[in-house]
Amino acid sequence: MSATLQPVIGFFGSIGRLFIAALAAIGRVTVFAATTISRAVRPPYYPSRLFEQLMQIGWFSLPVVGMTAIFSGAALAQQTFTAGSRFNATSTVPAIVVLGIVRELGPVLVGLMVAGRVSSAMAAELGTMRVTEQLDALTTLRTDPYRYLIAPRLFAALIAIPLMVLVANAIGIFGGYFVAVYKLGFNAVGYLDTTRQFLTATDLQMALVKSAFFGFFIALMGCYHGFRAQGGAAGVGRATTDAVVSAFILILLSNMIITLMAFG
Repeated sequence: MSATLQPVIGFFGSIGRLFIAALAAIGRVTVFAATTISRAVRPPYYPSRLFEQLMQIGWFSLPVVGMTAIFSGAALAQQTFTAGSRFNATSTVPAIVVLGIVRELGPVLVGLMVAGRVSSAMAAELGTMRVTEQLDALTTLRTDPYRYLIAPRLFAALIAIPLMVLVANAIGIFGGYFVAVYKLGFNAVGYLDTTRQFLTATDLQMALVKSAFFGFFIALMGCYHGFRAQGGAAGVGRATTDAVVSAFILILLSNMIITLMAFG
């Protein structure tokens, strides 16, 4: 009997170990985020570091965000027109483009693109500082790494990502407009009127809420994995990979949850 049950016990034991490990990881991330926020609200503050991170996260990410948005908007307009022509519903192109960009594609694509660029950079920079003992040196010099390094990145992401999503939404809508008007034969005035009718303040608010969560997760995962890196160059590489993958997962998961809560 025991020999027969041994594989079953081993299977459920492995599931239990994975579940406990996942809970432990969530606990470590939560403690890291709580520590950062609790220390960031108390002086000293580092506004120059915040401005520097705003430039790194926001301004220098605009080219890739803009290209992603305009290509996605153009492709969405073409695909919507192709699908709608089968059912004589091509007039829905402006509405679907604006709602698809503002509600889903804009925030998610910006979050994923910025996560690939920013989370990896944060993890690599902080991981290198960890393995070369620069973080220990900051502590020795009575400079809190949470306030000096992590808090500016976290708050900069909370500010920059929503602003970039607004820009990306506008660019994506323009991409759909350009294809619809100059390739698919839509009337320019009618297309813009339909876009204005279907775009509401609630859609913009939801996009900003999503992007704020995405920005928090992007910075949190980059800083967390970089701060905990160990094992030399290989450890920094692992931290970079883990930061990007975990940021992607949290972005997609939170997007699903917010969408279900808003429209469920």
